[in-house]
Amino acid sequence: MEGKANVYAGIVVDVPHVDTDRAFDYIVPDELAPWIQIGSRVSVPFGNRLLQGYVVQFKEQTELAKVKDIKEILDITPPLTGELVALGHWLSNTYICRLYSAMQVMLPASLRSQYKKKVRVTSEGQNQPLLLPGEREIFNYLGVHPDGVELDLLVRKFPEQTAFLLKAEREGWVETSQVVKDKITRKTLLYVKKKVKDEQIPGLVEQLSKQAERQKEVMLYLQDHEHPLALRDLLSELGISSSAVKSLVAKDWLELVEVEERRDPYANKKLEKDQQVEYTPEQQEVILEIDTALNAGEHAGFLLHGVTGSGKTEVYLETISHCLAQGREAIVLVPEISLTPQMVNRFKARFGDRVAVMHSRLSQGERYDEWRMIRDGKVSVVVGARSAIFAPFTNLGLIIIDEEHESSYKQEETPRYHARDIAMKRAQYHKGVVVLGSATPAMESYDLAQRGKLGLLTMVKRVGERPLPSTAIVDMREELREGNRTMFSRQLSQAIQERLQRKEQIVIFLNRRGFSTFVMCRSCGHSLQCPHCDISLTYHRNNRTVRCHYCGHAEVEPDSCPSCGSNHIRFFGTGTQKVEEELSKYFPGIRVIRMDIDTTTKKGSHEKLLQQFREHQGDVLLGTQMIAKGLDFPKVTLVGVIAADTILGMPDFRAAEKTFQLLTQVAGRAGRHELPGETIIQTYNPEHYSIQYAKTHDYQGFFSMEAKHRFEKGYPPFSRLILFTFSSPQVPLAIKKANDWAKKLRQTLPSSVFILGPIASPIPRVKDRYRFQCVLKYRNEKEVLPIVKKLSDAFVSQNKKDEVELAVDVNPQVLM
Repeated sequence: MEGKANVYAGIVVDVPHVDTDRAFDYIVPDELAPWIQIGSRVSVPFGNRLLQGYVVQFKEQTELAKVKDIKEILDITPPLTGELVALGHWLSNTYICRLYSAMQVMLPASLRSQYKKKVRVTSEGQNQPLLLPGEREIFNYLGVHPDGVELDLLVRKFPEQTAFLLKAEREGWVETSQVVKDKITRKTLLYVKKKVKDEQIPGLVEQLSKQAERQKEVMLYLQDHEHPLALRDLLSELGISSSAVKSLVAKDWLELVEVEERRDPYANKKLEKDQQVEYTPEQQEVILEIDTALNAGEHAGFLLHGVTGSGKTEVYLETISHCLAQGREAIVLVPEISLTPQMVNRFKARFGDRVAVMHSRLSQGERYDEWRMIRDGKVSVVVGARSAIFAPFTNLGLIIIDEEHESSYKQEETPRYHARDIAMKRAQYHKGVVVLGSATPAMESYDLAQRGKLGLLTMVKRVGERPLPSTAIVDMREELREGNRTMFSRQLSQAIQERLQRKEQIVIFLNRRGFSTFVMCRSCGHSLQCPHCDISLTYHRNNRTVRCHYCGHAEVEPDSCPSCGSNHIRFFGTGTQKVEEELSKYFPGIRVIRMDIDTTTKKGSHEKLLQQFREHQGDVLLGTQMIAKGLDFPKVTLVGVIAADTILGMPDFRAAEKTFQLLTQVAGRAGRHELPGETIIQTYNPEHYSIQYAKTHDYQGFFSMEAKHRFEKGYPPFSRLILFTFSSPQVPLAIKKANDWAKKLRQTLPSSVFILGPIASPIPRVKDRYRFQCVLKYRNEKEVLPIVKKLSDAFVSQNKKDEVELAVDVNPQVLM
């Protein structure tokens, strides 16, 4: 090429085909060059379309004969850092997904849409006296477009002013906003600003007519205010309409200025004051270990194994303070169901506006604003659920994962990443510290600690030397033999009655939602099944429907059996609604607050229900997994567990581990303060080791027993797993493709790798697609993932026209 040499950018483009899952070369136009960086989002021509893409590399040469130009830049500040771009490549290779999908998952949903950047001049920019003619021209142009001008149009109209525009944004003379399809934009408020001096106001007021009393009132009120006032606050304070203000603006005495307002979901919440805590000797020891690692400035990982109520949150807060004092940043992950207002309050009270919060109950606009605060360096701490692990910090010092055993840290859609692995990868890059905290660590994490791969920190005592709750196991088979056909054992009924008399509170835990688990005809045995999935429909009493919890299919409750017409159709099993009804039946006047997916769908409902319970507006908090952890109520002295063995019947090698974890965690809700706690576990399988070890809070005993079973069967932590699931509307096609796949794996992979299946999935049909699966077990053979990635890419490429899909789940949490 003649003349000036081109600079090329490698761009990953949004094309949902595995054949295009790579970086494509584009020319960086001279006028866009100052703006485009690694991690920038751009618009590029691809075929006859304009698509979004991410810049992942720069190069001086290309092997292509014909290369197109980048059309426009979509961000002034790149949404992805260089570190996150590198992480995207690692994600793609480790979790077998498209590179573009790996980039997308790191951004809030509102940034995944197409949008335009608009630039508008600020009042500070309008008042800049020392501007060159070309600079003044661009400001004049922006001045006649008060709603802003699209960034790419501005760059092309004034190509020689790109450097000045960058400076103007840094100085605050111009501001940019983005408009996306779903209207997640900056939220602005109108502020009233004086254009005259305070000493001029009395004279100006005298010029006003008697009919302009409201205008006089406004001017005299503003005379005492040094800073601009929000228009809505001014109108509210004086009890007037906006016409008086508009008249004063027309007189050029006042001006209305748009000021951005952060959508802060916690703006009007009353925060408890941060209290000085006297640390226990165990807490002091743990804090010292983590602080020492932070001071060393090298990557380190710890497993903090602390019993429920041992004060892990205080350790988190203190070590974060140490991290911030070093000028570094911190990420705190908590399970979505533990991300209660109570938890957020602790961090907000300690660190104030330096905290951003990210979870699914925020609106898209609120999440976008929180993310932007992180990206712009305005906060130093992020508290959030799984996706907060991708917070675009540039100087990470500490990553904490609370309740690290929780399966919700594994994403079940592509890319199927685990937040624990991402935390380790990011901490390695930043030479930071990872702390995994839990009373019931994941088997894999505890195994790493046992082998010295993680530092093991333990806290075996509760704060204040409070005892762990006493735990009783009730054999429900014995209750039936004794003639008790209610869902409450005699021991639990008596304990509930005693708490009601003493005005103490109770938590009743059930690992299920809805009214009953299934609906069955007693005449012919027919049970209601989802027409699209091979699963029973669940009855929900509040709207008298039966629903599928996999595809969402719903039907009205039937009056008779659809198979034989009999009226003897009944509800079987136990759901939260059923338990609520039975509590009211056997304990008249009892106040029940039910928390499950059905009662917490509305925004703020989760918080509202917990606040009601905290204020003792309820005697019983009844719920599913969302009440099993993270809650701390002083008056709770009894925890009742109904159907403790529900999970044990599932075809899942982690069933015993999940049962132990849930029972231990929910038991930990009792007796956390002055009053002693008691837990009563009802089960039809009292001999099972997971229930027996949960009774005594004996994690080491459970780990040893479970590790023995896992070792014998070759399951994690003694092996790694990859789950392959084939789905198709046609059974023969799904079976054929699964068999071909297993055969190819056996031919290609080392003989040390073990392949199970293919067999029908435990739930063989979901959303009218038949499912077959096979599981790959391997140790640490490094060639496995690259081979699987290559084979899966080839499979997707070769089966574009067939109605068969392959889902690859590396290190799956469930094999359903």
